Amino acid sequence: MSRLEQTFIELKNNKQKALVPFITAGHPHPLLTVPTMHALVNNGSNIIELGMPFSDPMADGIVIQESSEKAIEHGMTISSVLDIVSEFRELDNKTPVVLMGYLNPIEKFGYEEFVKRAENSGVDALLIVDCPPEESEKLLILLKKYNLNQIFLIAPTTTKQRQMYILSQSTGFIYCVALKGVTGSANVDYSGLSDKIESIRSISDIPVAIGFGVKDVESALAVASFGDAIVIGSALVERLDKCQDQKDIEKTIKEFIKPIAIAINKA
Repeated sequence: MSRLEQTFIELKNNKQKALVPFITAGHPHPLLTVPTMHALVNNGSNIIELGMPFSDPMADGIVIQESSEKAIEHGMTISSVLDIVSEFRELDNKTPVVLMGYLNPIEKFGYEEFVKRAENSGVDALLIVDCPPEESEKLLILLKKYNLNQIFLIAPTTTKQRQMYILSQSTGFIYCVALKGVTGSANVDYSGLSDKIESIRSISDIPVAIGFGVKDVESALAVASFGDAIVIGSALVERLDKCQDQKDIEKTIKEFIKPIAIAINKA
């Protein structure tokens, strides 16, 4: 059984939801990424979404764009992202790690070499924004070979017919985008979210993670009743950007992430 499967089963048995924070590898500094990951777990996070810095993202808002730029300036590469996961696994072999990013760096690295190294590093799944199911055949074959999941996105505008196709190709969990736009969008409207989740549930029993627009306890609680997991990214990355050292990181995460974890579990 994979780490993702085990995590969702345990949470379901305890009637809890998964908290999935997103951070950019190498931000605010490469030496702080592994301590950040451990601090997130210690303060109630269940799955970590680790962003692979990329210079030309399409789904990320300005906060995450800037975090990628800073990480790249610090010398972060795909290889060093995998090294970070390996280091994290030295002390944590339970918490699932999902790599989020874009296809271009993976193609340059080499599909099989990347997937093989990802598996060896302790990665559990990939979320490649610009690699829809129609273009994922080669990658999916390799992921199956190396026992990794590929997470796909379902947007507010995704039709029922296309949902069926995406869900038929998805493993691990499905990422439901809660609103139109990019990460960190200021205008949050969850009015259509219930119908979208109900539509997904009618097709598949795969766990559903909800992201985009979740920024605090209130917004996390607003979506917690709909899905199995809540993803929070830009609001966390923005706060981490102000951190200078590990002490700042741990204080920031305790003050920001822990209350959200407590709130959604109580709910």
